[in-house]
Amino acid sequence: MSLVQDRRISHFHEAARLGSVRAAADFLNVAPSAVSRQITQLEHELGMPLLERHRRGVKPTEAGERVLEYYRQRLAQQEVLLESLQSLKGLQSGSLVLAIGEGFIEGLAGPLSRFSARYPGIELKVNLCGTNEVIRQVVEDEAHLGLVFHPTRDPKIRTHVSRPQPVCAVVNPQHVLARQFGGQPFRGQQFAAQEGSRRAAGTLEPLSLAALASHSLALPEVSFGIRQIVAQAEHQAGVMLSPTLTCNALAMLKQFALHGGVTLLPEFVVSEEVAAGRLCRIPLQEAQFVTPHVQLISRLGRQLSDGASRLSSLLQQDMTAFSPSEGGSVGQSR
Repeated sequence: MSLVQDRRISHFHEAARLGSVRAAADFLNVAPSAVSRQITQLEHELGMPLLERHRRGVKPTEAGERVLEYYRQRLAQQEVLLESLQSLKGLQSGSLVLAIGEGFIEGLAGPLSRFSARYPGIELKVNLCGTNEVIRQVVEDEAHLGLVFHPTRDPKIRTHVSRPQPVCAVVNPQHVLARQFGGQPFRGQQFAAQEGSRRAAGTLEPLSLAALASHSLALPEVSFGIRQIVAQAEHQAGVMLSPTLTCNALAMLKQFALHGGVTLLPEFVVSEEVAAGRLCRIPLQEAQFVTPHVQLISRLGRQLSDGASRLSSLLQQDMTAFSPSEGGSVGQSR
């Protein structure tokens, strides 16, 4: 395509991505009429409408979706070419975008620090967002890689690695549930040893949802994947939990548990606190809590650049979330 057509298709891409011509104009720092003109000319050249206009904005037609897919593939291929040329110099420059859920923050700092030490010329950007937004950014090539917990199945997504990460009840070592499941509270290796011996003896019994009803409980908002898992388990068990606290920050849920309450979180989210003896995790009885997975994803069909491939390998090797899980236990998670 010519330079003019490149400009037209980029204006179309931004209008489709942002959902309106005005938002695209603001992003591109041009007049809305300029964006509309470029899109109209592109539609004329291709001989079919690319956008559906309605009162709330615009969305791509079927033909528009195909043009967007072409454009994203073209940008991705261009990026691979440029980075392959850079790799001849030893990955001295470039940029990578990683979209993640909040639960991955603590386990990600170490691997990213090691990656930056190996490839100091590569700029890393991390976008913190919910599962659906992680998937959207990956599908639309706004992020090279994504880290998600229990995502819905999407035909446009490629999963590089998937590991089970059960959801468990989380309490502090002094909580009555911790004493019931692990005896007197222990810290560090002592607590882990106590847990291991009890598991080997078959004395650790999973906790039922009904047993949580009498305790002060904190849960994430309904938009979180964890809460959706809880809803499925409630329906099957015929139980309706009434949380004392509902919030949209996993850090707040952990603090709630540290100060004497109960929360429900995936094992990897509390791995550091459990290893330090500050929190305990207790297996849950319902099957819905055993099956969730964490995944490292990219867009299906996207050829990862050398830098993105190396980052993917490092995350798979170094992140606690992708370590073999001991599933359904109290104490250390690895």
